[in-house]
Amino acid sequence: MHAQQEVLGGRYELRGVLGRGGMAEVRDAWDRQLGRPVAVKLLYPGASTQPDTRRRFATEARAAAVVNHPHVVAVHDTGVHEGRHYIVLERLPGQSLADVLARSGPLPADHVRAILRDVLSALQAAHSSGVLHRDIKPANILFTPFGGVKIADFGVAKSADTPQTLTNRVFGTMAYLPADRIAGRPATASDDLYALGVVGYEALTARRAYPQENLAALADAINAGRLPPLSALRPDVDPALVTTIERAMARDPRWRFATAQQMRASLDPPVARPQRTGVVLSAAAVVLAVVLVAALVLAL
Repeated sequence: MHAQQEVLGGRYELRGVLGRGGMAEVRDAWDRQLGRPVAVKLLYPGASTQPDTRRRFATEARAAAVVNHPHVVAVHDTGVHEGRHYIVLERLPGQSLADVLARSGPLPADHVRAILRDVLSALQAAHSSGVLHRDIKPANILFTPFGGVKIADFGVAKSADTPQTLTNRVFGTMAYLPADRIAGRPATASDDLYALGVVGYEALTARRAYPQENLAALADAINAGRLPPLSALRPDVDPALVTTIERAMARDPRWRFATAQQMRASLDPPVARPQRTGVVLSAAAVVLAVVLVAALVLAL
């Protein structure tokens, strides 16, 4: 006999597990009403009883819904089923950037540039809406069927309606946080850009920028900020992309990008101006012809 299918809200038919985190699991599901695949993020029973966790979960849904951008995983619905809170999300069939790097190794420079451009487009929209993601990392960058990417998991995002009790805590994955943020500085848009710089470094090298497992050692390594230069690890990568990534990751916050738009503008190599030799020669020929005509007139 088949086990009875669990259905949330009389609509979302739960299937396999796509992933598990500290407070929730993500399930593959089917939307019976619209006849389409979806992903459902479902709080664990114990987490659903914790007020702070419920507030964070509600903030995640609202933050992602407010951004509403082609490079952000869409939120379709939210609800509560038998005491468990859930968010219904766009279902992407592709893998995460973390999966691709683990399987394929370093990515070509143009591919990394395209990924950064997509994420920066999403971050620009998020920051313009007053939303900080605060957990940009390869596992939260998902590929679409068409090769583009979308950012997922606004679980620790900060927005205008983030409860004050959660505003000044240091959220996120430490390996993608700058040293001054780890030290307790309030979150800013620049922190998302720093994290994206780390992502870019890892996408080009297929190695963790800061691989330390011990948190104290990891914090010390980030504070020191000593990394093998990208130009040494990937001499084939153009200077514009290398400089953009290394500036985003700068230890001194004054050197980092302030806005996603600023970082996007620096991604591409400068366009070489077309040679104007032909125009110059044409102009010279005209001048020469005028001189010759004048000389002939005077000779007459």
